[in-house]
Amino acid sequence: MSYELWTAVDHYFEGRLVPADPVLDEALKATAAAGIPSIQVSATQGKLLHLLARLHGAARILEVGTLGGYSTIWLARALPAGGRLVTLEVTPRHAAVATANVARAGLADVVDIRVGPALDTLPKLLAEAAGPFDLVFIDADKVNNPAYFQWAVKLTKPGSVIIVDNVVREGQVANPDSEDPSVVGTRELHDLIAAEPRVSATAIQTVGNKGYDGFTLALVVGE
Repeated sequence: MSYELWTAVDHYFEGRLVPADPVLDEALKATAAAGIPSIQVSATQGKLLHLLARLHGAARILEVGTLGGYSTIWLARALPAGGRLVTLEVTPRHAAVATANVARAGLADVVDIRVGPALDTLPKLLAEAAGPFDLVFIDADKVNNPAYFQWAVKLTKPGSVIIVDNVVREGQVANPDSEDPSVVGTRELHDLIAAEPRVSATAIQTVGNKGYDGFTLALVVGE
């Protein structure tokens, strides 16, 4: 099996199941033009997030890691009338691009982009009583994933869903000797999840045009 084959399969499913979307295409172009790394979710992954949010009926969504706003648009489009999405981005330049992309998508009224380190913003959300959130999507620096997850639990309620992206790290998550900070952070995250009685979780490995990776999905089951 090869990366080329994984990409071809992704393109096949995109062509059949993810209709062409000028707004999303323009968001990707604007992100690339700004020199932002192309590390956002793929189209099929974005559609999965959208469907999960709709299946869950998520009216309040929290995203940690906005980048250019591609996944933000997918998630915000799943909101019901009166819904709200808060997304956290540390880099002002990224947030500016995301703001323009979200506005172009007609979602400026339902998306709140907060600029600054997420570990500074998350306590403010708690103080503001911005939650509880129905769905949390974590896709930011992996070193801080354990802390992001702990805050996600605080900002949710029983029945909420927490999704953490990029947890497989090309298989290195299974390497206890890895010194890669992202791998270490990801392993610490799953140690936390395993010991956390308030959630029930699983992890899924994926392949595609983003390579070999995966995500963890946790259901909040207790307070």
